[in-house]
Amino acid sequence: MRGISKSFPGVHALSDVSIRLRKGEVHVIVGENGAGKSTLIKILSGVYRADGGEILIDGQKVSIDNPQRALKLGVSVIYQELNLNPHMSIYENIFLGRESTVAFGVLRRGRTIDEARALLDKVGIEVSPRVLVKNLGIAQKQMVEIAKAISLNARIFVFDEPTSTLSHAETSRLFSLIRDLKASGCGIIYISHRLEEIFEIGDRCTVLRDGRFVGTRAITQMSIPELISLMVGREIDQAAQRTERFATERVVLRVEGLCYQDVLKDISFDLRQGEILGLSGLVGSGRTELAKCLIGDLRKTSGRILLDDRPVNLSRVTQALSNGIAYVSEDRKKEGLFFLHPVSTNMTIASLRRLVKNGFLRPRLEKNLCLQTGERLRIKTPGLKTQVKNLSGGNQQKVVIAKWLLTKARIFIFDEPTRGIDVGAKAEIHRIIIELLKGGASVIMISSEIPEILALSDRILVLRLGRTQALLENRGLTQEDVLGFAMGAHALGPN
Repeated sequence: MRGISKSFPGVHALSDVSIRLRKGEVHVIVGENGAGKSTLIKILSGVYRADGGEILIDGQKVSIDNPQRALKLGVSVIYQELNLNPHMSIYENIFLGRESTVAFGVLRRGRTIDEARALLDKVGIEVSPRVLVKNLGIAQKQMVEIAKAISLNARIFVFDEPTSTLSHAETSRLFSLIRDLKASGCGIIYISHRLEEIFEIGDRCTVLRDGRFVGTRAITQMSIPELISLMVGREIDQAAQRTERFATERVVLRVEGLCYQDVLKDISFDLRQGEILGLSGLVGSGRTELAKCLIGDLRKTSGRILLDDRPVNLSRVTQALSNGIAYVSEDRKKEGLFFLHPVSTNMTIASLRRLVKNGFLRPRLEKNLCLQTGERLRIKTPGLKTQVKNLSGGNQQKVVIAKWLLTKARIFIFDEPTRGIDVGAKAEIHRIIIELLKGGASVIMISSEIPEILALSDRILVLRLGRTQALLENRGLTQEDVLGFAMGAHALGPN
């Protein structure tokens, strides 16, 4: 790709960007949110048309004006936001538009299912190809996307944040697949904000900043601090630990014997004012289900939830919000945003009571609140009236967080708050969470990144197979300690 440029209304997404992908290499593209990474990939895959520049494959100039053309040229993309039909089965999604048929268009169902099962085995997930996609977890959906890409026998694979929802075991399996593709001569473009995995899987790295090309270097010639400096143009302490603690002895939330169907079994814990309770566990351990029971989105089967020692029975999210509990979902596409509405609407939709007087919305107050919060979170947007769908994934995530910050809740449940967020924005979000503690709020934070859990949490609740595996005081804990409990390698019980 040479001299690629692309503009949207009010935004210069890419300006004269070039990247060269070699046969049999993993070429990493990094940059802060809004740097132009996803736009560049959408041009390569035919979703967008470039305003300038050219694309060459095997030295021949090609025109990629739609996704079907990209597939025919051997380009396969697994996007950060999943593109599966939830109401179709796994095998139907994998072979959608490429169904194997006999005479008169009759589908070879048995053969298609067998081929899908072989692909699922290859990516390492044990689930029937007949299962509807809507019944899968996010991590399983991601693996189905990867299986679909592999089925296309492409020569160029593009992975856009593929491990953002995967467990350690699933990530290891993915890396094994990428190495196999690399050994077969395929070229792989890899986009990720997880810098450690970039150094594990990458060969060369291209850095983008504000839609412009910064440089390309061999991974072996770079360090993580150097890479961060190129990305953001400033130094960031990526591994900053908390130096202040704000937890009191006052218990603001108590959970006793909570059960949910066959997913959660006898979960008990408490949350103190001013503390961060980290919620850790492998994918499928029940972390998100527990969070949704706490806000009434899922109806608990049994057990009690107490706020300030007062039993509450929450059956709707609005009831949780009225009681001062806000939930920041891990799935911004499905549960966090109205994509066709402007930034301002998305930021204030949960706090309209603050903005209404005598039945009328106060637009000046709305604008001021949005501007202040946007500046606080460094949300990059052409304006408050810009549709959220036109923002980068990381800025969309910041808008979700802004929405719940404006509610002035006293208990915040963050479910993977930094998934798909660049290192600079991650540090900013961590600071915002600490500011909430200073203001007297309490936080439950779910994260698949154990270093993040260790850096921020006062205590850590580890779930395994829907049960409490350990409740740990975060004093001298290591990643191995937490992962050991999550995998069942350590004995059950508090630390």
